[in-house]
This record gives sequence, C-alpha cells and structure tokens, in this order.
Amino acid sequence: MSAGQITLFDLPSKEPCSTWSLNPWKTRMLFNFKGIDYRTEWTEYPDIKPKFQPHLPPNETGTPYTIPTVKLPDNTWIMDSRKIVDHIEKSHPEPSMHLESPYLAKLEDLLPNVFQYMRAICYARVPVNLLNEVSIDYWYTTRAERIGMSVQDFEKNHGGETAYSSAEPHLQQVTALLRENSDGPFFMGKTVSYADFVWVSALVFFKRVDETVYQEVLKRTGDESIHIKLVEACQPWLKRHDH
Repeated sequence: MSAGQITLFDLPSKEPCSTWSLNPWKTRMLFNFKGIDYRTEWTEYPDIKPKFQPHLPPNETGTPYTIPTVKLPDNTWIMDSRKIVDHIEKSHPEPSMHLESPYLAKLEDLLPNVFQYMRAICYARVPVNLLNEVSIDYWYTTRAERIGMSVQDFEKNHGGETAYSSAEPHLQQVTALLRENSDGPFFMGKTVSYADFVWVSALVFFKRVDETVYQEVLKRTGDESIHIKLVEACQPWLKRHDH
C-alpha cells in the first residue's frame, strides 16, 4: 500500500467479483470522481465485526459494524458512507461534492421510502444472485431478525407487484426532483454533486440485484430516459468497480 493510499472495505460478490451494494457504491464513486488513491479490501459479512471492532466503536442503532468503512493513511478508521464523504470533502475539497445542495437533503429523505418497499424483493435476490457461500447464512439470519420473518416469507407477503406499486409514488418523486433542472443530466443541471452518486448508486444496486428489478424500477419512475441519462453521465465514476 502506498503511503497516501486509503483502504476501502467493500463487500465482494460472486465471481467475477465487483462492488454491488448501495452504500459502498457511493464511496467508490466519490473516490473515483475526486481521483483519490485507494485500494479495495474485500470483506465478507461474517468478517466485518471482527475486523472493525478493534478500531471503531459500534453504531448506536442498527447493525453495529457496517460497510463501507475506510482506513485513512494515518490509520484513522471511518464507518458509514455519509461520515466518509463529510470527511473527504474537507480533506479533498476539489472537485466539490456540493453537500449543501437541497437536492441531496431531499433525496436522502426520499430514499428510505423507496427501500422500505423494495427491500422485500432485494432481500430475497441478493443471496441468490450476489453473495458468496460464506455470507449467505449471515444474510438470511440477520435479515430475518430485522424483519421478524424469513426472507422467503417477506418476499411472498410484501414482494412482487405489492413492492413495486408501493415504491412507485416515491420513485416518481425522485423523477420530479431530477426534472427540476431541465439542463440536466444531473440533479444540479450541468453540475455533478453527491446527490447524483446517491441515486445512481441505488439504480446500479437494483441492476446488480437483478436486471429485471432494474428495468421495473425504471418503468415505475414514470420517465425511464431521465434516469438512464443520469447513469450514463456517471459512467466515468462507475468504471472502477472490481479493485
């Protein structure tokens, strides 16, 4: 590892291994955009806590230890994509991520509503389509604890059309937000911001979960083209995904 290099802890996928999860994508796009020197340390779900616990206090709510986490060159560890971008924006201010943008705040309010309904579909497909064998039991166990039933029952009761139709109005609110700047393709028009990375990370996550899920999400946004154009505009920062 070079002297100024950051270590990004990310979740591996089945071969060919590449990033897939929503929050690590945000950090990876951030690093790619700012031209930050980093290396990826792939970390399976059962290995997260034993690897991170000596260096970080647990989260006070939710899962105690999560990815993305980064280790800075001075051996400082930071966990959580939002805490990471806050730090990086101070240490590497250019090019700016425009964290003060109202679009980011609005989008961060909308996304939990989208995922509240889409998780029934995603919870069931992630272990089948993405996870290595070593992480599958962890996934099923922790998600069942979180939702109070098996992943399979959760999908049966809340997935499919129920999930898509419930998420649809929230997806269309994202579309309305993206339409506010007709100059496009970004939320701030011609200016790239972290809001773009947050939403593109969500879209790429759906695509990695299952191409059919991605296509249905695009359909439910009410305007596929505006989201596709955003993803295409962000391709330079999506290219590095496997190291």
